[in-house]
Amino acid sequence: MTSISGDHVRVHFRMDVDEEGWPPASVESLWAVDLGDGSVRLDNTPWFVRGVASGDIIRVEPDEEGVRGAGETVRASEHCTIRLIVLKDGGSAAARQTVLKALHRLGTTGEGIEQFRMVALDVPPDADLPRIRKLLEHGEGEGSWHWEEGGVTAAWRSTAIA
Repeated sequence: MTSISGDHVRVHFRMDVDEEGWPPASVESLWAVDLGDGSVRLDNTPWFVRGVASGDIIRVEPDEEGVRGAGETVRASEHCTIRLIVLKDGGSAAARQTVLKALHRLGTTGEGIEQFRMVALDVPPDADLPRIRKLLEHGEGEGSWHWEEGGVTAAWRSTAIA
């Protein structure tokens, strides 16, 4: 994410919480740049929201209090959102940082959150998608983490082995 400026606003995404209480909130707020036409460009990676990624252009619908609710995606950015639950070393800060460093070398950015032992990755279109997928699958196979696709592109899906 770039530095927060006066053009940045919070956009609220509503989510359905399943029977097991996941995700742990019914709303996630993401930073975005207000484009001035009733839409925003997302400027951070979602922890829980599915189907969106950093850089996506989203229509917003302010409520009576001015809170911007997320509407439809106007234009996808070609970035992907990948999330991991780090299992190695109990998902420690060091384990999460090791995951981030390994994937950063392949072109991703991201951050970790201690509470859920999670790492959220922004995967830009010029990242090494096949090697990222291979590393994710290898780490899951070794029991180092579980991972999921939060919001992905056709280019990402094409790296899957049938």
